[in-house]
Amino acid sequence: MEWKTKGLDEVLFIQEGPGIRKYEYEDGGYPMINVRCVQDGYVDMSKSRSANYELATTKWKHFQVEENDILYTISGTIGRSAIVKKSDLPLLMNTSVVRFRSLTEFLDTKFVYYAFKTETFIKELLGYSTGTAIKNVGPSHLKKMAISYPPISEQKRIVALLDTIFADLEQTRAKTEQNLKNARELFDSYLQQVFSQKGEGWVDGKMTDICEINTKLIDPKEDEYLELLHIGAGNIVSNTGEIIKLQTAKEEGLISGKFVFDNSMILYSKIRPYLMKVCRPEFTGLCSADIYPLSPIKEVMDKDFLFYLLLSKDFTDYAISGSGRAGMPKVNRTHLFNYSVSIPPIEKQREFIIKINQVASQSQDLERIYKSKLVTIDELKKSILQKAFSGELTTSAK
Repeated sequence: MEWKTKGLDEVLFIQEGPGIRKYEYEDGGYPMINVRCVQDGYVDMSKSRSANYELATTKWKHFQVEENDILYTISGTIGRSAIVKKSDLPLLMNTSVVRFRSLTEFLDTKFVYYAFKTETFIKELLGYSTGTAIKNVGPSHLKKMAISYPPISEQKRIVALLDTIFADLEQTRAKTEQNLKNARELFDSYLQQVFSQKGEGWVDGKMTDICEINTKLIDPKEDEYLELLHIGAGNIVSNTGEIIKLQTAKEEGLISGKFVFDNSMILYSKIRPYLMKVCRPEFTGLCSADIYPLSPIKEVMDKDFLFYLLLSKDFTDYAISGSGRAGMPKVNRTHLFNYSVSIPPIEKQREFIIKINQVASQSQDLERIYKSKLVTIDELKKSILQKAFSGELTTSAK
């Protein structure tokens, strides 16, 4: 079966939206798309803004989106796309998003949508990108590219096949994601159970009764600190305590004040407490000034029990409630140490730790299984797309 190859601008209308100045936005005006609104397969207008209604219906009328337009992100995350539904309208284009519309009856919109999701297409497009931290492409780059397609009847057959396969895969993904959520909730539920009970010998108090900060800020440029590993919030994996991608103070070129910690301490990131970034390092190093190096008071608090306490839902909810600052929520030291807590005798804490470690290990094993399955699903989708657009799913070879 013969496939034709045409330049994108020969068979598609390609348009990027206008750049909007601050004074051209208007509350309650004409809904305007942005990069965050374009998700994979649908339009989410919850993070949109509105343009001046008069401008949108006069000067920018030719930027009004139409049903069945393909929206495609070209800045930051390149390649998220969605086909516009009637329920998404009215909608105005914006910069950093392009729209495609077929110029010929011989090219199916959904076929184009799937073609632009292939690794081959995205890799070629990224080859034209500019920028370092934020990648960008534009209509001029897209017009250098081409699309291959079979007769319209075969396009529709391929689309129907992909729709069916991907619907099945999405069902599998949804079930796997729910299983992953259940695995995480298994651990969270047990942790909540431990810290919500009280028994003989349990003592009520404040966080200040069970731990303290007894280290000072130092200058990381001094010779004695240059070879110490540095932990920032970005080095701590949420919920797990895993520490990743460490570098020394010298390698990072640190200049601002840092705390020195050792293996007796728990590190708690005070930034965005909902991220639950807590770790228990087994070495001496430096940590960011936005991390609290907490030393358990040995007579009353086990290090591992403190670690799990800081991961508990009750503590996290408390930390969030006092973090303030919508842009960059932080837990201040006074709020942290005012947390009310009930603590069992230290021998009982160690009994709990053995059980918590067991549940944590089981939960993490399940999470690894389900995460691996999600990766497999994504790889399978990529492979099927690649086969579809290399002609391997056609009724006869390309």
